Amino acid sequence: MRGKIRHDLRRFISRGEFIGQEGGRYVSVPVHDIDIPTFRYGDNSGGVGMGEGEEGDTPGKGKGRAGDQPGKHVLEVDVSLEELADILGEELRLPRIEPKGEHNITTIRDKYSGVRPTGPASLRHFKRSYKEALKRQLALGTYNPEDPVIVPIKRDLRYRSWTEVKKPQSNALIVYMMDVSGSMGDEQKDLVRLEAFWIDTWLRRNYEGVESRYIVHDVAAQEVDRRTFFTVREDGGTRISSAYQKCGEILEQHYDPGDWNTYLFHFSDGDNSSEGDNRTCVQIIEKELLPRINMFGYCQVASPYGSGSFINVLRESFGAGGGGSGAGAAPGEKVVTSRVNGRDDIYESLRTFFRAGK
Repeated sequence: MRGKIRHDLRRFISRGEFIGQEGGRYVSVPVHDIDIPTFRYGDNSGGVGMGEGEEGDTPGKGKGRAGDQPGKHVLEVDVSLEELADILGEELRLPRIEPKGEHNITTIRDKYSGVRPTGPASLRHFKRSYKEALKRQLALGTYNPEDPVIVPIKRDLRYRSWTEVKKPQSNALIVYMMDVSGSMGDEQKDLVRLEAFWIDTWLRRNYEGVESRYIVHDVAAQEVDRRTFFTVREDGGTRISSAYQKCGEILEQHYDPGDWNTYLFHFSDGDNSSEGDNRTCVQIIEKELLPRINMFGYCQVASPYGSGSFINVLRESFGAGGGGSGAGAAPGEKVVTSRVNGRDDIYESLRTFFRAGK
């Protein structure tokens, strides 16, 4: 089944059914044309030739005709998001991400490391309690090999004990930014939802702690929750620099670059208010954002109303390559651009964003 999922991965990536499972650990994957052999038992008391028809009729002469196409066998398989991310990484040949930072952030976990004579019943260690009872009966001479009955008493009982262990944790921050002006319709937001789902799935596989922030903008930017991010729509114009300024404020106030692996993703149709604002965007990215982050990903979705020129501004300023229907990004660059004209382009867009392993 894993091989079948890999074979159909491009189709799965372009499907929207997985999004409804966000927040859970498993998604249901429909796998076609896998026969599961089973035995079926039935009532054979009717004998041979006991059906409808007259003596001497030719078999198959009735109204119905046998089909000549194989049937489709659909099996719903529950796959964990971790395993789905592994399949994604193998199929797209994505290198595992090496987290940066000082690993100063730690989590405290309980580790069972010993046995003690007191504790709750839920932590009772059966094997050790049995051994203590056996040793006691052997010492007292009450153990009978011919009738080996071991009866633990209270002083024989043993319980698991634990200690608190501090474990370094590599944390990641994902900041999603999206243009919600009038030129970004429902079709464009649907592409953003799909792309964001797979981005989130891959990064959560590489980091133990992932935090997400969401920014929407037209001529002004504001931070919103996840649900608002994918549903809000405005009728105004577009000033992209407002989103980058808001993002810079959030990073400056809450996220030390020595402790956080930060990923920024901006989704837009490429329309911006002016050439002057394009230059402002480039300055903010270069001076305020890039020194603090692992990667800046710009994903441009096709829209009949947007100009589609902002992706060229980034490519000319940072030498960033393109994904989806364009060429790949140069390895080692923090700024990565991708163009998504439809659902089928999401597959290559993900490869473009993460093939550098940053």
